Amino acid sequence: MTDRALIRRRDLLHTGGLAIAGGAVVAAQTAAKAVVRGRLRQSVSRWCYGKIPMPEFCRAVAAMGLTAIDLLEEPEWKIARDHGLICSMGYGGGGSIRDGLNNPSNHDSIVNNLIAAMPRAKAMGVPNLITFFGNRQGRGDREAIDNCVTALNRLKGAAEQHGITICVELLNSKVNHPDYQGDRTPFGVEIVAAVNSPRVRLLYDIYHMQIMEGDVIRTIRAHHQHIAHYHTGGVPGRHELDDTQELQWAPVCRAIVETGFTGFLAHEFVPTRDPLTSLREAVTLCDV
Repeated sequence: MTDRALIRRRDLLHTGGLAIAGGAVVAAQTAAKAVVRGRLRQSVSRWCYGKIPMPEFCRAVAAMGLTAIDLLEEPEWKIARDHGLICSMGYGGGGSIRDGLNNPSNHDSIVNNLIAAMPRAKAMGVPNLITFFGNRQGRGDREAIDNCVTALNRLKGAAEQHGITICVELLNSKVNHPDYQGDRTPFGVEIVAAVNSPRVRLLYDIYHMQIMEGDVIRTIRAHHQHIAHYHTGGVPGRHELDDTQELQWAPVCRAIVETGFTGFLAHEFVPTRDPLTSLREAVTLCDV
């Protein structure tokens, strides 16, 4: 119980018969779900809350009304499932931000790892596996696009067979990931459009693309058919989705819902205040 709740409880004890009723109200407020409308399925990235033990985090997430946790390693998929949750985006050996699909020397490892992970992901209800475009390391965009299409074409048959979506993440190269090649929406769209599979799509990270491009709502409306997953994060700083940030998250989320999106929007910001309070506030804000 927080200090504030303890003080409130002491105050109620002095009111005699009102104490029980007051305590019940406090408990109900604490237990109330943050998800009320539920038109947009929300998740949360595990790495931002790494100091909270996984079972405790699962219980807190479920109590808010979320149904998933994002970016879990395979041993954590079962922990989430044991708490009535799924992993909305899993790691399955799909390379790294630096060493990704744009380099043919990475293809065999990425393709073999992801294909091997697909049946295990399906068994655990994990809908998406992540991979990356990779750092430029001197490659031009045309070469990189062709290389990425080649690798993803090797993956799409197995992904379609298992019902697993391979999501390639768009990241910014301006602040967080210098030299990352997949730093613009048109670059990613050209690749997944060429692969032409419903099981190979983009992870559109709103934080990263706001830094690189802005124009988020128009981009979502124009390219939603190529997007399978969204990430949030306040700009600047990748912190809470509050009034210190330059994006209005409720209109962004309404735009996503209006496209008919049925995937997950996962919160991927680093809290600067009480982490679960910050998460609850973000979930409430995006529950449009």
